[in-house]
Amino acid sequence: MRLKSSIWVSAYLRRCQTEGVFGAVRRRGAEEAGAVFVKVALLDGNAMLYTPAPQTAYEDSRPFDRIFVPMTKEPVPESSVEQRLAKEIRFDPDVWVVETEDKAGRHFLDLAKG
Repeated sequence: MRLKSSIWVSAYLRRCQTEGVFGAVRRRGAEEAGAVFVKVALLDGNAMLYTPAPQTAYEDSRPFDRIFVPMTKEPVPESSVEQRLAKEIRFDPDVWVVETEDKAGRHFLDLAKG
């Protein structure tokens, strides 16, 4: 069984906090199963956006994990990330937006399953 989005976000932010990375919920989505988008601000005007992976990325043996993929391979201007987030919110108003700030671009998403 997959964790509720609200619980997953809380755990993810706790993980960031233990690593010394500031993070906050910018937009609260559907409590049970809202899609989660993670913006990592690099504090230089650029950012990375991590989006939910397409269903084809999930293994049959672990269908309940949350897998994220970067919007781009390299950081982009924050305005580009904000435009994409606005588009996602228009498409699905139940999405969560979590933002972290880290000059090194650490995201910890490879450690955050569930």
